[in-house]
Amino acid sequence: MGMLDGKVALITGGTSGIGKASALLFAREGASVALTGRRSAEGEAVAQEIIATGGEAIFIQADLAEIEKIPETVKKVVSHYGRLDAAFNNAGVSGGGPIETLDIATWDRIIDTNLKAAFFSLRAQAEQMKRQGSGSIVLNGSVLSTIAFPGTSIYSASKGGIVSLSRAAAVELGPFGIRVNSINPSITRTEMTEKRIGKDDAGGETHPFAPNIPLGRLAEPEEMAQVALFLLSDRASYVNGQTIIVDGGQSVS
Repeated sequence: MGMLDGKVALITGGTSGIGKASALLFAREGASVALTGRRSAEGEAVAQEIIATGGEAIFIQADLAEIEKIPETVKKVVSHYGRLDAAFNNAGVSGGGPIETLDIATWDRIIDTNLKAAFFSLRAQAEQMKRQGSGSIVLNGSVLSTIAFPGTSIYSASKGGIVSLSRAAAVELGPFGIRVNSINPSITRTEMTEKRIGKDDAGGETHPFAPNIPLGRLAEPEEMAQVALFLLSDRASYVNGQTIIVDGGQSVS
């Protein structure tokens, strides 16, 4: 029996990386999956991969920069599947540099995608879940909301906002039977991070934001998906307003 049997799950940013790994995993665990993203070809390919293995999946093309269209995405999920039980707000962008080099456009791009779109996605999802009387929402933060590196000021601010948002939303939505939690990944091998992965003298992988990880390696996307799966499932039925740090021990080393 799968951890999401009979549930409808929505994953934003589901065309690659942690989002794709989550879509595939949630489907294997019995969910009817809806995934969103800007890239139609990649999104349809993920949906077809799920369907080819006997799962249920649809792809909804969506650009979260178009905030006003976010409620329509939830409506499409409900129109197709009849309800929404679980939502993983995973979509995000990276970016940064020395503080004195950053401008308004960089601030808007990162904050709008990572925090503003996450809030309005949560709002639309919660409206549907309130009607049902139940639901679970997970937001994707970052270990950079807990630790600091030079050149990450705006990104870190956006992910710190995600953690605070999940806590506040958990308190407000809990009385309606809706749980809200977040995960804080460390550097994970995705399209967004791969271009900065190098090799050290011993042949191990390096990344500017991944020193001193006790486990000695970067994370794989499915390792983040597994934690999101737990939080969205009924096995975490009394977990609310929490942030699980998934960083191989980086933040405590």
